Amino acid sequence: MMQNYKVILGLLLFNLFIAFLGIGLVIPVLPTLMNEMNLTGTIVGYLTAAFAIAQLIVSPLAGKAVDKFGRKIMIVMGLFIFGFSELLFAIGKSVEVLFISRIFGGISAAFIMPAVTAFIADITTLQTRSKALGYMSAAISTGFIIGPGIGGFLADIGTRVPFYFAGVLGIIAAIFSSIVLTETKRNHQEIDTMESRYSGLKSILLPMYLMPFLLIFIASFGLAAFESFFSLFVDHKFGFTPKDIAIIITGGAIVGAIAQLLLFEKLTNLWGEIKLIRYSLILSAVLVFSMTVIHSYLSILLTTFMLFVGFDLFRPAVTSHLSKIAGNEQGFVGGMNSMFTSLANIVGPILGGILFDIDLNYPYYFAAVFLVIGVVMTIFWKKLIKSY
Repeated sequence: MMQNYKVILGLLLFNLFIAFLGIGLVIPVLPTLMNEMNLTGTIVGYLTAAFAIAQLIVSPLAGKAVDKFGRKIMIVMGLFIFGFSELLFAIGKSVEVLFISRIFGGISAAFIMPAVTAFIADITTLQTRSKALGYMSAAISTGFIIGPGIGGFLADIGTRVPFYFAGVLGIIAAIFSSIVLTETKRNHQEIDTMESRYSGLKSILLPMYLMPFLLIFIASFGLAAFESFFSLFVDHKFGFTPKDIAIIITGGAIVGAIAQLLLFEKLTNLWGEIKLIRYSLILSAVLVFSMTVIHSYLSILLTTFMLFVGFDLFRPAVTSHLSKIAGNEQGFVGGMNSMFTSLANIVGPILGGILFDIDLNYPYYFAAVFLVIGVVMTIFWKKLIKSY
């Protein structure tokens, strides 16, 4: 049983990894696409945000569908759509086709993320769930962050090669998941008492849900604003090559994932989830601002590595907290998590693109301010819950 659990969990984590890998693959080729198609920073921002707009629209519906129709079917469908979207991007020669590809990619993420979250909640207990969700967040963060790294290395072979690679990988994962995964039985005993008073979208207005969802938006905004324009930032400011960008972001992904696996459980036990969220946001805010004043390759490397540690400790803390209070609405909470993440992934790149065209440093100034607001919110989090 334990062996079967490990295989299923490993497959679920791999599915999440490749889904979020697809988000980041486009980033190192953005400077090349800008030159080939005469795109402005604003257009690049919209192209990046197209993925998140589709994810935002579909996520609430997908979250409910996960609870109604089952986890497996949503995962398999999401992976097939993901594979199609990546192959479409690989063959796309016009901006319109690239936008369509990113929209399908967003739909696939909206299907996969809440389904995997709910699947993990079904196969774990309250005692083992935090660790499993920590692994899940590591898979998401690593896929999202290492995507540009893999894209940068494969782009040396050809600009479109990374997308052929991701498309084939997605289809293989879909076929394998349809064979290996079996639909789970829901644990109806773990129902939070709050569910008897509120259900569905009304739950968002509860302080216990609203605060973590807003923090997910804030942290995701910071990461989106940072990563979406990192390649353009260092390309325009320092003349970095796609391989330089790949090395920095891949290294950051590895350091962040290791820190998450080694430190998350210990820090959660030491501080609790809310304090860990606060300290992660403080670290991230300081480092995002630091990117505007540092100049050497080594300082950029170290700052980026530590920044991803902050982001990679934040997400599992929020996800773990939400899972504990979600009771029997794991699919709904996973869908809302995905929705607020995608909303930030819309606002971040669009505002970042507009600000980037004004001044290279402005997207990072804005992201740092947003993260500071998140720090202030965590101070009042417990007070709001107690007063409820």
